Amino acid sequence: MTADTIQPAVAPGEDASLLIVDDDKPFLTRLARAMEGRGFAVETAESVEEAVAKAKARPPAYAVVDMRLGDGNGLDVVAAIREKRADSRTVILTGYGNIATAVTAVKLGAIDYLSKPADADDVVAALTRTGSEPIAPPENPMSADRVRWEHIQRVYEMCDRNVSETARRLNMHRRTLQRILAKRAPR
Repeated sequence: MTADTIQPAVAPGEDASLLIVDDDKPFLTRLARAMEGRGFAVETAESVEEAVAKAKARPPAYAVVDMRLGDGNGLDVVAAIREKRADSRTVILTGYGNIATAVTAVKLGAIDYLSKPADADDVVAALTRTGSEPIAPPENPMSADRVRWEHIQRVYEMCDRNVSETARRLNMHRRTLQRILAKRAPR
């Protein structure tokens, strides 16, 4: 798709302010450029501290926030945006997707949760989707290993990220759980 065939994502006159928060500088730069090409007025931040300051100074109409940042959790940014602007539409991006953090993100006000790598079209679709539009079923549903991993992550989050308590509730050895938690999510 060329730049002249990209349709603006927001209507003329509509607040198109967008805050993108990610500590991966090349990804941040590419996404910011792509979103500007789709009609958004983009501001970027590379840390929780910087993003919260920008959100408090000028709360954006839209936000794309990475879950794990160098200085903390992207959910803190979502909460700060929501506190200043309840109608803001925020999407969480992460390379470490799991159901528990997705639920937490939605409870804090995020409207969607996308796994990296997400392209600009996916982000625009998530930001501009209305509640009445159905979400297409996944092309590749989760494997059994992934479902198990998601369950472990959910229990881990419910236990306030306490490894010993999570292991006890899952009836599993603590070291086994630690090894599982240290690995990336299965596909």
